[in-house]
Amino acid sequence: MGFSHLSRPGESFSAAELTPSAKAVFRSLVASGPATRPQIGEQLALSRPTMSASIGELERLGYVEKVGESQGSLGRKAALYRVGAGAGRVMAIDAGSTHVRLRVATLDHRLLHSRTYRLPASHRLMNEEISRAVAEEFAAAAGEAETGWGPLRAVGIALPSRVVADGAERAATRQDELFTHFAPPAGPELVLENNVNCAAVAERVYGVAKGRDDFAYIQIGLKLGMGLMLSGRLIRGRNGAAGEIGHLAYPFAPGHTPVAGEAETYLGTEMLMRRVRQAWPEKAGPPPEDAGALFHRAENGDAPAREHVERHAADIGALVASCVAIVDPGLVVLGGGVGTSPLILPVVRTVANALSYPVDVETSSLGPDATVLGIEKLAVDRALDVVLVQTSP
Repeated sequence: MGFSHLSRPGESFSAAELTPSAKAVFRSLVASGPATRPQIGEQLALSRPTMSASIGELERLGYVEKVGESQGSLGRKAALYRVGAGAGRVMAIDAGSTHVRLRVATLDHRLLHSRTYRLPASHRLMNEEISRAVAEEFAAAAGEAETGWGPLRAVGIALPSRVVADGAERAATRQDELFTHFAPPAGPELVLENNVNCAAVAERVYGVAKGRDDFAYIQIGLKLGMGLMLSGRLIRGRNGAAGEIGHLAYPFAPGHTPVAGEAETYLGTEMLMRRVRQAWPEKAGPPPEDAGALFHRAENGDAPAREHVERHAADIGALVASCVAIVDPGLVVLGGGVGTSPLILPVVRTVANALSYPVDVETSSLGPDATVLGIEKLAVDRALDVVLVQTSP
């Protein structure tokens, strides 16, 4: 359907009179991608007249469009439909500690535009530098927008911080640091979520935890974090702190006083490299410059490097075992720059299962895109509430 049939900025754009069957058809296309009327009708148990009427309703709003034909099993061709430009788009931003990743996509997750910006320095906390990068990347992406993309329905931003609603804890989360340079546009819905929670969402929809109702996603890199999915629901906690394993007090030993957040300090890549440099044998030459170089050398057979990596993997295995002892998720997905190393997985599996209850441990299949894909899914969910004129639960 041509853009002339779509809503222009400033026009009323309501789906208040959409029938339940039309809404169900639209949700099916959002979730599963292009399909024919017979395919959707069979999936939703809708009659041919109901399907015809539903597609007609959606076409009038520009919510669906015909994109071709599909050959049926009996030789007949059927029109193939997908989500139309009138349904609009979302913008998803991963405001990370080292990178800002951005995606503009349709509600059925077709990529329209993407960009990645590497921050000049790493940041353990949400701050003005990340806010400035978000503002610049948002402006650059907005400048690339085409009219045929339809209206911007929602902007989702994944933050390296806890995220809470209004309340006393909000200032402590640092989430409002996002707005020191970035001003959200008027109109589109704004969705904020913790970055590791977003990665967990993506793993359940697209990754190795696809279809699993219970699992934990543990990110290991510069920082530590855990996203928990239990009974098919993302667990956030009263203070948005569920899964904040980096905040664990450490160490527990005679003569030591546990310090809040010391687990992240000890297991983060900065402290790892400090230990590597202190213990590196002189006869082995200069130590690796950073964690990436350490893991590269270990993968290529460097004995001292491999020893440090395996020791670090054993520490991670102990951390995973602690998480398993608390929530018993059945599956743990490892992510982050360190967590996705192939050298880490076998050691973590062995140690975690030796120290706690049986658990499957897998490496994320989504890599660095996990967080931005997760916040995109959450932004689409919010956009659907707008498009179908429903209230979020």
